[in-house]
Amino acid sequence: MIMKDYLTRALVWLSRIHHSRGFGIQSPTDYAFVRYVINEHWPYYAYERLDQLSDDWLVRKFGRLYFRLANWRQPSEMQVDPYGAFWMAGCIKTKMVPEVRHIELGRLELTGDYHKEMDIIYNKVNESSVLVIERIWQDMDFWHEVEKDPRTGVTFDLYYCGIVFFDRRRHKMNYKVNF
Repeated sequence: MIMKDYLTRALVWLSRIHHSRGFGIQSPTDYAFVRYVINEHWPYYAYERLDQLSDDWLVRKFGRLYFRLANWRQPSEMQVDPYGAFWMAGCIKTKMVPEVRHIELGRLELTGDYHKEMDIIYNKVNESSVLVIERIWQDMDFWHEVEKDPRTGVTFDLYYCGIVFFDRRRHKMNYKVNF
């Protein structure tokens, strides 16, 4: 099973190699986001401690991304989440609460009735909200619906997850990124 995971990861990486490090992204804002948040390769101070929380490579990959997103976005509150340690390491001022009225930075996993959860999320976002949708490869039709939805703005397809911005004042773009 480990060899299959390794081969799958290698094939995904190779198929997206021409989408590495922001190549082809013309927007300075989106380019900076890809280079310095999504694909930042410098070893952050918390990585060593946070990597000990899981042996699963994908959980560590998501966790590091969530750490960088929280560090970049600095949300004041977030909904309680299994990745709470990663979010909190990125922004220690973030309060983890059972329910949020407004999503500054959020996460949706494609389990259960995620279509219904996404409808609830649409009612809690504004132009500054950012949402990560995990494991979009499991339902690419759903991901493409999110990309095309008029309530969303710029989206980033990282294969393992998707990142959605809701600022509709910006030109709607859908980027594919090698993550």
